[in-house]
Amino acid sequence: MTRPLYVGAISGTSVDGLDLSLLEATEPPTILAGRTVPIPSDLSRLLKDLGSGEVAGLDQFGDADHRLGVLIGNSIVEFLADLSLSADRITAIGSHGQTVRHRPEGPAPFSLQIGDPNLIAEITGIDTIADFRRRDMAAGGQGAPLVPPFHDALFRTPSENRTVLNIGGIANISHLPSNPNAPISGFDTGPGNAMLDAWIERHTGAHYDQSGAWAQSGSIDRELLARLLADAFFEMKPPKSTGKELFNVAWLTRCDDEISRRHPPDVQATLAELTATTVAQAIRRWAPSTDRVIVCGGGRLNDHLMQRLNSSLAPIPVVPTESFNYGGDWIEAAAFAWLAHRTMTGQAGSDRAITGARSSRVLGALYPKSN
Repeated sequence: MTRPLYVGAISGTSVDGLDLSLLEATEPPTILAGRTVPIPSDLSRLLKDLGSGEVAGLDQFGDADHRLGVLIGNSIVEFLADLSLSADRITAIGSHGQTVRHRPEGPAPFSLQIGDPNLIAEITGIDTIADFRRRDMAAGGQGAPLVPPFHDALFRTPSENRTVLNIGGIANISHLPSNPNAPISGFDTGPGNAMLDAWIERHTGAHYDQSGAWAQSGSIDRELLARLLADAFFEMKPPKSTGKELFNVAWLTRCDDEISRRHPPDVQATLAELTATTVAQAIRRWAPSTDRVIVCGGGRLNDHLMQRLNSSLAPIPVVPTESFNYGGDWIEAAAFAWLAHRTMTGQAGSDRAITGARSSRVLGALYPKSN
């Protein structure tokens, strides 16, 4: 019997590439393949500027929405061709796209992702599910994080209490108790790579800190770290989510008006420590039974950051998803393939205990393939 296949696509908060995954809808789900497609530098810059609020024009927004939709569609066509799979073998695409604004608090909460799914459906000839977050928000939820139920399906075991840590631009955790009757939990912990990427790009032009070498060349500024840790977000109780709307270079200036006078590599070292410290504090406070931390996302490739996480979480072991034979760049894309499967089969994709919605919801909107 042929099992349904789904493709997931996401351009994460770091805007460092378009991640694709091919998922077989088994129990537990099976990740069959993955790929990261570079985003053209001018489109990446535009997406970053939109996300940081530096571009507000509707023309730029529309241009980015169109171009990202075309990139996603064409990339999926090439991905499937290289796997010798025809479009009719794929039940649906789950496309997250690129978040350009996420404001879950306030009188009019909203979350906005772009990458036109109409274009994706037209280019690929495959039913496309997109706009995953807003239905949860309409039901009073944060719209994020959405990946913990997928982490549950993939990594939960009766042998130990696990916490999955996803380090993208923003870091989030999913706690998976060994007791099968115990509920899972999850939330955003704060900055992941976003601040590290923004700071090194401002001072060196590099898009990211390769292996964390620049941070390692600096020293942690404890005074600065204390000021950053004083942000109210870190003390908020879950459910909670955040984004680059809060954690950006302007936030650094608000926390410390002397930031421009500090030694840039020291600031980078301090930002790495901020990520490690806030992750560790969140796990110790809200998932104290954790026996093992499993790390996915681009942050697992930052050797310095992984060292700081190991130090901050000791004696809890911290391991990448590769230890379980899963490519860490493809977990989140696979999660949206899995969410597309949930949508197509009429099953809830969100977890009200995680997002804070009134109840769990079937997520996303269907953009049908052409007949």
